[in-house]
Parts: sequence; structure tokens; C-alpha cells
Amino acid sequence: MFFRINKAIIVTLVLVLSFPLAALSQTKPGDGTPLQRLEVMRSKLDTMRRSLQSAISVIRDENKDDKSKKDDKDKLDTPLGRLRGLEKETSGLQSDINSLRGKVDRSEKYEMSEIDQAEERVRELQAGVDTALQETAALRANPQSTVGQTREKKKKKKFLGIFGGGGNDEYEELIGEVQPGRDRELFVVATREVRKGNYEVGRLLFQTIVTTYPDSLYLPMSKLAVADSFYIEGGTSSLIQAAAGYQEWLTFFPSHPLADRVLLKIAESEMRRIGLPDREIVNARRAEQKLKAFIQNYPNSGLRPLVELRLKEVQDNLGLHNLYIGNYYYTLSVDQKKGGLKGAQSRYREILDKYPSFSFMDEALYKLAVTYLLEEETDEAARYFQQIVRDYPNSQWVEKSKEQLGIIGAKIPDPNPERNTVLPPEKLSFFANFRNQLFGVYPLTIDKDGVLMTRDFDKCKFELIDKVIENLGEVVAADVPKTLTAVVVPCEQQAKKTEDVKEKTTQK
Repeated sequence: MFFRINKAIIVTLVLVLSFPLAALSQTKPGDGTPLQRLEVMRSKLDTMRRSLQSAISVIRDENKDDKSKKDDKDKLDTPLGRLRGLEKETSGLQSDINSLRGKVDRSEKYEMSEIDQAEERVRELQAGVDTALQETAALRANPQSTVGQTREKKKKKKFLGIFGGGGNDEYEELIGEVQPGRDRELFVVATREVRKGNYEVGRLLFQTIVTTYPDSLYLPMSKLAVADSFYIEGGTSSLIQAAAGYQEWLTFFPSHPLADRVLLKIAESEMRRIGLPDREIVNARRAEQKLKAFIQNYPNSGLRPLVELRLKEVQDNLGLHNLYIGNYYYTLSVDQKKGGLKGAQSRYREILDKYPSFSFMDEALYKLAVTYLLEEETDEAARYFQQIVRDYPNSQWVEKSKEQLGIIGAKIPDPNPERNTVLPPEKLSFFANFRNQLFGVYPLTIDKDGVLMTRDFDKCKFELIDKVIENLGEVVAADVPKTLTAVVVPCEQQAKKTEDVKEKTTQK
């Protein structure tokens, strides 16, 4: 499952990439590369703009027959004027983001502070838009509910009065107008759109519940469904927003029956961005932190065995990162006699201290022992050689360790019978290793389904999100599957249930 790279050029890249980039990633406010951060901002602004446009359209239609309100659109102190002002601000900020992105694409000079400031502007604007949409909800309310009826589709506007147009804006009235029962309709339609792969549309509909129906029973699951849609969609910028969405949800609902699954999804959002061990490891460290938090916060969760497996895999990635750097210094000091012994020792010791289940621990132990031999600390060296012989009887380093113990004159211990089944990691085939190197893939066990819905929807499935709809917005502990799945009733059980119902109906 795991693999090693021995080429000197790769190890050199480890040293070049790990230190400065890791430090940089810890200090910047946003997550991801400059392009990824800008893409996240673009996505947020696009959702804000579409929400504002729908709200403006409804209020404008309400005011069209009222002469006293016809000029409200030009007044900033009116609800319509405020929404228009926010829309204009959103468009202006989108233009600034696009300009900044152009600089990054063309490798032109720019300051990282420009991206930091843009992120802060987006955060402030998001707060203002959410507040404005909530405060204007009453003005967009229609006491005559049309939920369940066919909606009149409005014609799409033409860009600059020239391009586009002629189609239908199916969701403008659904998003902009506020009606009793509309939150459930939004939830159902949003679920359908995400399942069809229309992620941006689905998120916009779910987000409308959050910003327009603050008392809705569907609000908690709507926030969770937004994070799910990002996670299912995948891609770096989407996974960044998925992790942020799951974290925000967990902050608001820490004791919810789904809380442990959400914390696991935060970890998996980071795991899906983990690269090869010779590259930046910030995502691996974040994933490790979340997985450890899971074990600490939910020690009795039925998902704990899966979490422990994921933690082992993530820590192997982190351990390999240290092993590569340690091996670089080991080669300098042991083979080339150029110094760097302490650098090798510190990396190997970090593996011993932090990753006791590391798959290549035998190699780290052997090389650590050799460094102590060179420093003439034979007692310390013998201790690590003996540990290899005792705890890793199937290791390729056993015979060399016995040889060194014989030279030192130290006792050669018997193998621990309980460790006889511990085998070296399985080596990847040449093709698999080449593929992983080419695409920067590190093999990890990851579930790519969301908490409420699956990545590959099948109409015969009955998922947690369907249970939310059935329960009018709620999920109780009894509804949550015991295994890591969003499927409450799989296809085969659902088909049998349908057949039983038909049979009973026929008998009657």
C-alpha cells in the first residue's frame, strides 16, 4: 500500500518544499494556493450575487404598481436600494478578484496581502448580504402559498441587452419570494439538483433556506447539505469549502447525532488533498489533528475503527516525510562524510516519538542506531538494533542488526512471538508506483460520499437526506446508520419493501 522513493532529486525536493511552504501555509489567513483561494472567493461571490438578484427581482415586482415606491431603487436607505448597493459591491469585488486572478495566471507581480485583504472583504460582504436577505424576507413574503403548484418561469435577462436571453430562469421566484412551506420545497429541489450534479444550483437553493428562513426546521440540514455538495463535487477549492462548511456546522451543532460523522468528513476533506510524502504536508497534519480529535471526543463511536485506520495511514504519510529528510542527512553524514548526523537523528527520533505504528519503523530504527554508532554511543545503538531483532523479525534489517550486535558484543534477543505476523509493507507494482508519482497520488482509505447523500445517487436508494425530508427537517439518532454510509435503505431492501407493499395491496 505504501511506497518509498530513493532518488536523491526527490529527497532534495523534500527539503526545498517542506520548510518554506509549510511555514507559509501556517501564516496565511486562507487555505490553499493563491489560485485556489481566489477560486473560493469567486464561488462565494457568485452565490451572493445570484441570491441578491433573485431578492431584488421579487421586491421590484412587488413595487412595480406602487408609484410611491418606483424610485426606491435609487435610494440606498430603502430595502431595495440596499440590496442593489450590495449587488453593485459584489460585482465590483468580483471584478477585483478577476483582475487579481489575471495577475496570478500571468505570473505578474502581486502582493500576498492583496489576497488576504480580498478574503477579508469577501467575509465582510458575506455578513452584510446574509443580514440584508434576512431583513428583507418580510418584504418578499407572499401569504398565499403556491408550494406544490407549477411555478411560472421567468425569461432570463440578456447580458447588456444583447447576448443571451430567451431561456427560462427556473429558480428566480423560488429563491426570491418567501412563502409558508417554501423552505421544504427549496430543500427537496436542492437535493434533486445536487443529485443531478448541478452543485452550484443546489447550494444556492440550500443557502436560501439559511439566509431567508432562519426559523426553518430544515436550516441545520441545509447547512450540512451545502458542505456535502462541496465534498461530493471534489476538487481542491471545493474540498477547502467543504472542510470550512463542516467545521462551521460542527461549531453550531456539536452534540447532534451526526456530529462524529461531520468531524470525520472534515478529516477526510483534508485527506483528499494529501499529496506524496515528499511534498507539502500541511493537509496531512490537519487530517491527523482532526482524527485525533475524533478519538478523543467520540471514544465510543461505532466509526472509531475506521478512524484509527485512517489515522494510521495519515501518520505513515507524515512518517515517510520525516524518513525521506532523515535519509537525506543520513546519506550526507554516513555515506559522504559531510556532516548532518544530528539532522538525521532528529528526524528518526521524531518518527519514534510521534508515529509508533509507522510502517517503516524498522528502517528508521536501523539508521538511527547507525548514527549512534558513529558517535560511539554503543549502548544507545545496541538498544535500537535489539528492538529490530525483537519486534520486527521479518524485517530486511534483522540480519544487519544481528551483525552489528555481534560486533558490539551486545546480546541478540529472541524474536517476540506476538510479532511474528508483522510483515513488511506490501510493495507497489512498477506501474502503480509510476502512476502515483505521475499524478501525485498517495494511497489512502477515504469515503467520498457525504454525510447526508452519496456521490453516485441511485433512485432506488433511500438516503439520510430522504429521511430528513420524510421527518420534516430532522434527523434523530435512530435514523443514523451504524456503518459509515449515507444510505438508510439500500436498493435491494427498498425493492423488497416496494414488492411487499404491492403484494398487500393486491391481497386487499
